[in-house]
Formats: sequence, C-alpha cells, structure tokens
Amino acid sequence: MIDTHCHIDDPQYAEELAAFLADQQINGVEAIMVPGVDATSIKDVLEVCDRYPNYLFPALGLHPENVKEDWREQLHMLESAVNERMQSDNPLIAIGEIGLDYHWDTTFREQQHEAMREQMRWAEKWHLPVMIHSRDATEDTLKILGEYPTVKGVMHCFSGSHEVAQQVVNMGYYLGIGGVITFKNCKLADHLVGIPLERLVLETDAPYMAPVPHRGKRNESKWMWHVAERLAEVYNCSVEHINEVTTANAKALFVAKL
Repeated sequence: MIDTHCHIDDPQYAEELAAFLADQQINGVEAIMVPGVDATSIKDVLEVCDRYPNYLFPALGLHPENVKEDWREQLHMLESAVNERMQSDNPLIAIGEIGLDYHWDTTFREQQHEAMREQMRWAEKWHLPVMIHSRDATEDTLKILGEYPTVKGVMHCFSGSHEVAQQVVNMGYYLGIGGVITFKNCKLADHLVGIPLERLVLETDAPYMAPVPHRGKRNESKWMWHVAERLAEVYNCSVEHINEVTTANAKALFVAKL
C-alpha cells in the first residue's frame, strides 16, 4: 500500500516517529507522501522526509484555508523552496496541498483562486502532479484544473457525487480515497460504482480521518487496510487486488519518483 496523503510532520508523531514508521512498514505500507500546507511547514516537511529518504516523499504548497492577508508572501517563500528543492538530489514528489475551500470562510475566495493558479503553474513548470483540496468549491476547482490540461494529480479526500467523480477522472485525475468511505452514513461507495479502480489511490490524511473501527483516533497509514476492505466490497474483488492496483496507480501518478 502507498499512502498518498499523510501529514507525518504533525507534532503528534514526533516523539515516536521511528517506531511508528517501522510499524507502518511491517504492516505493508511501502511509501508515504507528505504534503505541506503553508510556508511555515516547509522546514518540517523537508526535514522529516530527508530523515527517511525513499520512504517519506515531500510535497509543498499553500492549503486554501491558509490563504490569508499574507498569502503573497507565503507563496513567495514557497516558490523559492520549490525551485531550490527541484534542483536538488531529492526533489519534490508533487505540489500540494493546494486548492479551494469555501466551507468556513469565503473572505479570501478570490485570493484562493489566484493562489491555486499560481501553484498550478509551478506544477506545470516542473512537470509535477498536484494534490488538490476541494471543499464546497467543486465548480470553481474543476474550472481552474481545466485551465492547466497538462497538469494531473489527485483529488484528495474525495467524497463527491458520481457525476463529479466522473468529471475528475475524465480530466485525467485520480480520486484519493480515505477513511470517510468506511463511515456509517457515507454514500461514497455508491458514487464510485462505474468509476474504474485504475483511477483510485489510497490515502489517510493522517492524523485526521481515521477509518472505522478507529474513528476518532490518531490515524495511521496501516489502517488503509480498512479502506481497501470497503473498496473490495464495492469492486467485488480481493483486498489484495485493491492494494495491488491502487499501489500501481500511485506509482503511475508520481512516475519516476517512487
């Protein structure tokens, strides 16, 4: 299994990180991708990934919830870090976590659009995939993605309708499937009917979004097994097949990096 979205730089993991990662490996997790969320996360993301090369893979970006008054300054710092890292021996695996979020606050709605477009251009420049966060902003997110047809990526923590899922995969993007699919009242399983398994990747969004039966706990990459079990029911196949195909999908998306 490959965890395509895990905030392993979160302080919740700091004290026992080595043991935690060893446990994930023992339980079948062969790689973990670590997105940034703002300029202050640059140092932590890169340092933790450098401590565990070939297992933790970094991405950098400005999360839409962190687009505030200082968004231009943050983008400037992030762009410098991206350019420097892409010319190093251990380049980024993606640009992310980026996108649009109108759920709590739309004060900086237009600035979110500008920030997303700017970061899509970085991905275009460096031929990198993107990790897209979209909440209550589907129409605008898809519009901006469509402006950059050569850029591909993953729609992180996907929980949308079948129609949106179809639009996303038709654009060449993957759907990131995590713990939400195991939640009692979640309709995501129904929405995935007819969506090719070859367009899905597994993720955790750890330390958040732990799947049932661990809901409410600090999430772990090895618990993606529960997500794979639910997907095996949807696609009428074995858990092993789910893991095999989604791992291949992650490697295809993040080509030449894993």
